[in-house]
Amino acid sequence: MTSETTSNWQDLVAAKRHECEQKIPQKWVLSAENVALAQESPRLLDIELPRRCGLLSDVELDLTENYTASQLLAKLGSGQTSSLAVTTAFCKRAAIAQQVISCLTETFFPQALERAKYLDDYLQREGKPVGPLHGLPISIKDTFCVEGVQSTIGYVELLKNEPAKTNSALVKMLLELGAVLYVKTNIPQTLMTGDSDNNIFGRTLNPLKTTLTAGGSSGGEGALIAFRGSILGVGTDVGGSTRIPALCCGVYGFKPTSDRIPFGGLVSGAVEGIPGLITAVGPLAQNIADLKLLMRSVIADGHAWKYDSTAIGVPWQSIPPNANENLTIGVLAEDKHFPLHPPVKRALDRAVEALTRAGHRIVRLGGDDETQSVAYVSRLAFQYLTYGPHTDFLAASGEPAVASVAAGASPAFSGPFPVQQGLGTFETITALHEARQRVHDAWRQTWVNQNLDVILAPGAQSTAVAYDTYGWPAYTVIWNVLDYPACIIPFGKASKELDPEPMTTGANTQPDYHPDEVDGAPCAIQIITPRFQDEECLWAADIIDRALAVYGKE
Repeated sequence: MTSETTSNWQDLVAAKRHECEQKIPQKWVLSAENVALAQESPRLLDIELPRRCGLLSDVELDLTENYTASQLLAKLGSGQTSSLAVTTAFCKRAAIAQQVISCLTETFFPQALERAKYLDDYLQREGKPVGPLHGLPISIKDTFCVEGVQSTIGYVELLKNEPAKTNSALVKMLLELGAVLYVKTNIPQTLMTGDSDNNIFGRTLNPLKTTLTAGGSSGGEGALIAFRGSILGVGTDVGGSTRIPALCCGVYGFKPTSDRIPFGGLVSGAVEGIPGLITAVGPLAQNIADLKLLMRSVIADGHAWKYDSTAIGVPWQSIPPNANENLTIGVLAEDKHFPLHPPVKRALDRAVEALTRAGHRIVRLGGDDETQSVAYVSRLAFQYLTYGPHTDFLAASGEPAVASVAAGASPAFSGPFPVQQGLGTFETITALHEARQRVHDAWRQTWVNQNLDVILAPGAQSTAVAYDTYGWPAYTVIWNVLDYPACIIPFGKASKELDPEPMTTGANTQPDYHPDEVDGAPCAIQIITPRFQDEECLWAADIIDRALAVYGKE
């Protein structure tokens, strides 16, 4: 790399950072004392910075802290509060979050406030809301295109691109449904690691404990929602990218079946048209009801295909009110190659105990079929994610790889790849398809034989861990290979008192367990259903979440 190239990419970054800083109104800028206060303790949420800094009024604190998205929509639709008031509150809180945890890429506060005023005027004039999301601020991952705003996805090379000239399909839908868009959120360089860190926007910090990763690739979303700078956000997931930030930041996240929510018009950096894992668009929120809200609003009438030719034209289905709530729950076995850290294992065991007490039937899953194992499917996923051509945006700009990208996490230590290396292109595609089909068939048989309603699994082998150590996402990517919907439910916390003994995994692409390091980090469980049973997944997740609240208390 020449000094001229280095200077060029660093100059581009400096200019972009200056542009982003200037977009935060001066009256929303934290004082030096408040910035120092935020840096004193890693447990950022505990110091209640939005309240202590004095930048939000009591009404704005109330709007951002005490309601679900559904409750806010009721207040907005009835005129009890205005979109301008709600949008202003979340814009200010997001600006505060950005200054202490670097969770945003792009902000467009003036446009958001202008739209909120338009929606308020419409409601007053017409006597009805624009749509089911009328006046609600929604945050979106940087990958989504918003007209007039850049989508750089953490690559310096893409700073050379002009702002988007059109909206992504989902952005267009959200606006037509009445939403207000106000920020885009941070991601990892390459979008393929569990740490949302890049050379342009820096590292997103986890507001629950800033010494731990916020997850990736939708890490900015997870962190912003945990900080309550957003009440409802949208991420993408091809290996865990919505669910990993959810479990790291202690919020709820949902990966639907691919193509139920429009994916068209996103910037991903991937070469399109090659058979592989399909990215799914899904919500992050503070509760399951709000996950349902986003899914139902976008899919309700089955017209998503009008915005994106790849979207499935299937309406959102309502679960009958008299549906049997006594579930048969299959519990995924721990994979020896990806051993669960003690807090994760404890949370999973507590969840099983609580659900048993609640009257649900528990089935332990396991067996000798390697094609169903977490390790085998992880190796298959790795081949899918790496076999095709990839654009090298790093070389194009001369920027270096960030630490998590340079680490190059891989499941190769767990066994041989399912498909022989060195085959021709078509032979590789065929072999990958055949291997994937065997996985699908094996899991289908398990659902049928055991008469399962859902699967209960860990969200990851660990909680949030130290920067750049998250490793290979074995317990999430398996469901991407199968294209099964999966929901993350926060449950429990890591405790150095309850789990005092360190644990070494023995693989350099997996995190070790350090009790002091992760003490207090949120744990999570994952609920999975078969393909296209998205409604059933969230319905069952809601039942399980309520059971855990009653029977799973420590």
